[in-house]
Amino acid sequence: MPSQPSQDIETFANPNPHRDYTIRMRIPEFTCLCPKTGQPDFATLHLVYVPDALCLELKSLKLYIWSFRDTGRFHEAVTNEILDHLVRACQPRFMRLTAQFNVRGGIFTDVVVEHRQPDWQPAPPVTLP
Repeated sequence: MPSQPSQDIETFANPNPHRDYTIRMRIPEFTCLCPKTGQPDFATLHLVYVPDALCLELKSLKLYIWSFRDTGRFHEAVTNEILDHLVRACQPRFMRLTAQFNVRGGIFTDVVVEHRQPDWQPAPPVTLP
């Protein structure tokens, strides 16, 4: 197999660090295992961030997300763990991770976690006619 899961998250220099802009990613194939039953849990991850000096490199992000496939994690724990790792890797101005887990036991679970640099404020919304 040419690729293997990895906990290494690579970054690259933000090409426009002078400007706030938003990067949105949808990761529809996240899987981990239920720590109680060992059965697979499936989720779509929605990652939104405003980069500072660094951006996330996509192939390493894919391999990082793959690394959770055979690990038992509660929804809340794995969502917070992923956000912590991504923030540590790229130190964004703002980052939000939403994990939308498929139904388990008749219950859908969405977990939303955020990071914000202490002095960062979003630009006011623009209203167009």
